[in-house]
Amino acid sequence: MTRFPRVGSTLFVCLVLVTLTSFDRAQLLGQETLAIGDAMPQFELNDFRGKTWSSDELSKDKVVAVVFYGVECPLVKLYSRRLSEFQNELGEEKVQFIGIDANRQDSLVEIGHFAKTTEVSFPLLKDPGNRIADAFGAQRTPEVFVFDRKGVLQYRGLIDDQYTYGRQKQKVENEYAMVAIHSVLEDKQPETKVTEPVGCLIGRQLQESSSDEVTYCKQISRIIQNRCVQCHREGEIAPFNLTEYDEVVGWAEMIREVVNENRMPPWHANPEYGEFSNDAGLTDDEKRLINTWVENGAPKGNDVNLPPVRKFVDGWQIGVPDFVIAMDDKPFKVPATGILEYEYFVVDPKFKEDKYVSAAEIRIGNRAVVHHVIVAGKSRRGRRRTEIGSEWITACAPGSPPLQLPDGFAKLIPAGSKLIFQMHYTPNGTAGEDRTQVGFKFVDRAKVKRIVGTHEVANERFRIPAHADHHEVKAKITVPKNVLLLTMFPHMHLRGKAFRFTADFPDGNSEILLDVPNYDFNWQNGYHLKKPRLIPKGTVLTCIAHFDNSKKNIANPDPTKTVRWGDQTFEEMMIGYFDFARADETLQQE
Repeated sequence: MTRFPRVGSTLFVCLVLVTLTSFDRAQLLGQETLAIGDAMPQFELNDFRGKTWSSDELSKDKVVAVVFYGVECPLVKLYSRRLSEFQNELGEEKVQFIGIDANRQDSLVEIGHFAKTTEVSFPLLKDPGNRIADAFGAQRTPEVFVFDRKGVLQYRGLIDDQYTYGRQKQKVENEYAMVAIHSVLEDKQPETKVTEPVGCLIGRQLQESSSDEVTYCKQISRIIQNRCVQCHREGEIAPFNLTEYDEVVGWAEMIREVVNENRMPPWHANPEYGEFSNDAGLTDDEKRLINTWVENGAPKGNDVNLPPVRKFVDGWQIGVPDFVIAMDDKPFKVPATGILEYEYFVVDPKFKEDKYVSAAEIRIGNRAVVHHVIVAGKSRRGRRRTEIGSEWITACAPGSPPLQLPDGFAKLIPAGSKLIFQMHYTPNGTAGEDRTQVGFKFVDRAKVKRIVGTHEVANERFRIPAHADHHEVKAKITVPKNVLLLTMFPHMHLRGKAFRFTADFPDGNSEILLDVPNYDFNWQNGYHLKKPRLIPKGTVLTCIAHFDNSKKNIANPDPTKTVRWGDQTFEEMMIGYFDFARADETLQQE
């Protein structure tokens, strides 16, 4: 019996978050980096209401915590309420928090909206031209600087260690900023004085070169439209828009960082193996153009060279569905923060006869809080509510297209089946609601030549030792009949590190069908072959997974525990899913 169990949610941090680069960015920019023991740089800035705030007034007999903000940065959104709670807990008579937004792409209107919607309890100031950010040597948002009552820097870096790029710990282990503040309040020096900041690079004013070899209008706008705008536009899941130059230029250095780290666009397949219709990865030439553009100061160029604005389908991409059903009668309430287990909703479509699905599309109700959705049938008696396997119908993840099968192929929903919605919600700092729907297009049975089913290769008997950083687990099956392979889908939990699909053919040849060297639980990607692949009878399909149960894996719930198979994310799974259709037989007609 196949299954895709209930598993816990992890932090979804979208396109701008990656592992830290190895260089000192402040030195690279020729900036001075504010050192422990240095005086607070002088500043006089306005908040979004127009009120002026002076560093001289702030530092009188108060501990001051300056936090650099970016109102579209996912980590800032997650930390903003926590920072306000700190301010309220400590009291303004002892400690004054100040937020400074130095991003060129963040307007005063946007800062004001952010402050109101996230209920920021302290001043949030605008730093035009990032002059104050440069004086501090601030690199990322959020980054905090703690000054004692004399205005001397005593700590700089992280707020705490819970959130990082695309992952989060179950709870805070080191409250760096608060520990530093309490130490300073007691006239002591913090034990930890400097930590490496984590977050979005500040969107600075860049110095444009005279070169017009690569400009936004000529090349970069086309890359952004083709690779990014599907998610980075109004109403979609990405945390900011990339539809205009003024927005894109503010993210230019962050864009360069994520594409060089191969973290964005979200595509994890090794390009050496297989060709996939949903390949979102950038080419080497596209990366070269982005790097050259940023190095030259991200010039705009001439508007006459802009491409036509990309048009997106407003409504169902598969056309008008034959049938639409929602996950529930009422919306699901998503909290502002926290970790959510997967939510499951079972609905009855009341199908009195078998249905053959040629296309399926999931319409997410609130893309700001929904990371991915899987919809499956539920027809077997006694199956657990959360099991999803061979009745898997369709899925939806950021950037993924709807299910549209080739002519003659269909997925079967047997009469009397119910539908399971598996929902992965990711709190983003603001409470929300969602009511997701799925739509199906049906095809007459007479036109169906092959039924597409989802099958699994799984290993439930593994044991991952404590502290193991590259533990291997294998599973294999022998294909009993000639089949056509359409899609592969790897699944592990928070300790998942890498996954590979291989085929050993009856003629003695072997091939890697799919290699995912950097598995990311936050991106539940399926890999759709450009063309259905014949897998002959007798082929041995092997799935090879590697797990990181060490302390180096920041998402690891507990590296001291031996890990076995289980439904929860603090346990593990090892499943390789395949979408197959029989290759040598057609559907028998009555």
